[in-house]
Amino acid sequence: MPDEIRTLRPAETAPTRPSPRGTAPEAPGTRRAVWTLRLVAVGIVLAALNLRPAITSLGPLLEEARVGLHMSGTAAGLLTSVPALCFAVLGIAAPRLSRRFGPAAVVCAGMAAVAAGLAARSLAGGEAGFLAASALALMGIAVSNVLMPVIVKRYFPDRVGSMTGLYSMALALGTSAAAAATVPMTSALGGGWRTGLAVWALPAALAVLPWLVLVLVRNRSASAVGGAAATAESAPAPRITRSPTAWALGGFFGLQATGAYITMGWMPQIFRDAGVPASTAGVLLAVTMAMGVPLAFVIPRVAGRLRHQGPIVVLLGLCGLAGYLGLLLAPAAGAWAWALLLGVSNCAFPLALTMIGMRSRTGAGVVRLSAFAQSAGYLISVPGPLLVGMLYQHSGGWTLPLSLMAALLVPQMAMGVLAGRDRTIEDERGMRD
Repeated sequence: MPDEIRTLRPAETAPTRPSPRGTAPEAPGTRRAVWTLRLVAVGIVLAALNLRPAITSLGPLLEEARVGLHMSGTAAGLLTSVPALCFAVLGIAAPRLSRRFGPAAVVCAGMAAVAAGLAARSLAGGEAGFLAASALALMGIAVSNVLMPVIVKRYFPDRVGSMTGLYSMALALGTSAAAAATVPMTSALGGGWRTGLAVWALPAALAVLPWLVLVLVRNRSASAVGGAAATAESAPAPRITRSPTAWALGGFFGLQATGAYITMGWMPQIFRDAGVPASTAGVLLAVTMAMGVPLAFVIPRVAGRLRHQGPIVVLLGLCGLAGYLGLLLAPAAGAWAWALLLGVSNCAFPLALTMIGMRSRTGAGVVRLSAFAQSAGYLISVPGPLLVGMLYQHSGGWTLPLSLMAALLVPQMAMGVLAGRDRTIEDERGMRD
């Protein structure tokens, strides 16, 4: 249990009742603090479950939505490429919003924006309204993306690894569930594409509730839990652009995101071109994505116990190199092995989130570092899938694209090793706490 819970200010301590069986009495303020932590944990899980369905639920129904809305090919292409750009641009606003309203209030508003955007786009009558509603949902996702590591650092400072693992596992579960369940659920409900998209607004609306309680109920235990962290967040934020660690973390985040988007966008086509049936190619992609569910919980817990996360970075990178080499030499014969290896490699994402929480000593530093690393990282990832598509189109095969994908893992490992060193951004030269 964090020290902030065990040490309450005298003004927050109420008379206690004798506890049964001779045990030490429990202060009401402590019980409220524990209740707050549990509510925050529930909020983190529900928020994480809703950070990707807005994207992955659209893919299986994109053709039906495009036809139903008479959407141009350009607009449809924009829908598939705009999420990373939105995450990069809109995530920059998260630190200012967090300082003004508090991270819990911003995440609450973000989840409300996701729910409203998902509901509105299912009712859109044209492509303009559909794009606007999608943008609203992506805005909510963007600010929540940045602030999740901040929430973890503030409320669970001594359990950054395990809580990041829980958050990452929930995010991976929401990602794969939306991709796999949207079409069957649409058929089961007997509706069209609008029903299949609208249903994901319900879990997003549910995710608003715990954050709303945290914002509206001014419980004294919130001060007990977050008092020290809140003081840290009010301290002057470090100059992120002067930190080599911040730049390394941004590069690592961007290169791992590039690999993940390339894998999600192109891996089924690689298998299909190798003679693998379309249905099997889809299952192979699902296997790759599903690997993130258990590993996203394990890897951050292990990383949180290590002083240097470089060895994990290298191990994940080597799995990716082996997977790409297998796709190049024997894509059909070892398809299941390559899918598993690439699934392991893609777990660099929860590792990056864990390092964001570990590379700063203060709440203000985590806010700035998270915004910088994720915004820069998602911006780096934008051209990757497009470049792979161009190489595939002009070369007529997968040798050049796969060579590029493998080559990108080398700087990813180098950046990750630098970002994984045992230091904080406050320790960097020229920075102040």
